[in-house]
Amino acid sequence: MANLTPNPNVPGVHVSKPSPNAPATGSAVCHCGARATATGDDQVRALVEGYTKHHGPAHHKGATT
Repeated sequence: MANLTPNPNVPGVHVSKPSPNAPATGSAVCHCGARATATGDDQVRALVEGYTKHHGPAHHKGATT
C-alpha cells in the first residue's frame, strides 16, 4: 500500500481510525506550507473542517490562508 501521509509535494488530509474504540488521528499539509496534526475524533473533525475551509480546496476558489 502506498504511503498516504500528505506532504508538501502531495498536499491533502489523511485520517485514520483503526477501530471503533480507537481515537481517530489525522494530518494535513497544504501546498502553501501550512500543516497540522490531530488526535481524537472531535479534534480530527475540526482539522478536516479547518483544512477544507482555509486550505486545500479553498485555495482553488481564490481564498487566502
